[in-house]
Amino acid sequence: MITEKQARFRQNYLQQVSPWYHGLLHIGVMYGAGIAAIAWCVGQLTNPTWEWLLIIPIAIAGNFVEWGMHMHIMHRLKDVFALRAIFDRHTRQHHQYFTDNEFTIHSIKEFRIVFFPWRVLIVLVVASAIFGGLAALLLGPDAGYMFPITMIGHYMVYETFHFCCHVPENRFVRHMPLINTIRRHHSAHHNMGIMMHINMNLTLPIADWMLGTSDLDRGLLGHLFNGYDTTHQKPALRKVMEKYRHDKVESERVTLEGPALEEEDLRALAEAGRVVPV
Repeated sequence: MITEKQARFRQNYLQQVSPWYHGLLHIGVMYGAGIAAIAWCVGQLTNPTWEWLLIIPIAIAGNFVEWGMHMHIMHRLKDVFALRAIFDRHTRQHHQYFTDNEFTIHSIKEFRIVFFPWRVLIVLVVASAIFGGLAALLLGPDAGYMFPITMIGHYMVYETFHFCCHVPENRFVRHMPLINTIRRHHSAHHNMGIMMHINMNLTLPIADWMLGTSDLDRGLLGHLFNGYDTTHQKPALRKVMEKYRHDKVESERVTLEGPALEEEDLRALAEAGRVVPV
């Protein structure tokens, strides 16, 4: 059940959204530009063979970059303009709007709190062009195009999976493999007690599994196809998560900067895996 504090934040946030904002335009431009960029790159390929295999290491590297950005930028304040803005939008807004008590949206207007701004895609296109250009010099043009194809594709998957995490419960998100896994994974991440340390992946929980920041205690395949199953959740985290679901604890111990964890909470997190200093 939504807490009073979260309900107030949601109301105030929506009142500040510009009347000119339209969620369908937001995602239409993002998906349209992203898909068009991928299609253009595919159209430039001449005769790729082994180059297609580059998608695998690029995608795996992207999974760890996704984890690193989420852990060290989106949840760790860096007092530099662009990085500070990312922290502000994510920890101070997104994680106040969504908790594991209530993590769904109910209107197109709320797309603004789910999807990244367009400039993220622009930065990603530029970065993929740089990496692709270097790869083209070393391995040939077809190898170079695999970088924007994979990196932009990964971003499209990220946004789609994230959207599926925050829509109301339905048969598709409950039963679709991988999506049901990341929906449970991400809803647990939105618990105020563990949000700064646990479940940082938003596509496939590969880096979380390898780096010890998952809330589950099972192997890689178990992580990927876990679905909604909570039987493998680390026991040390259960008490912390339950504690921070209560209105009184949220009001007293959670600020816009995140939770003020007590010593027993930190011990539980350490027992469950890695604790990255905030």
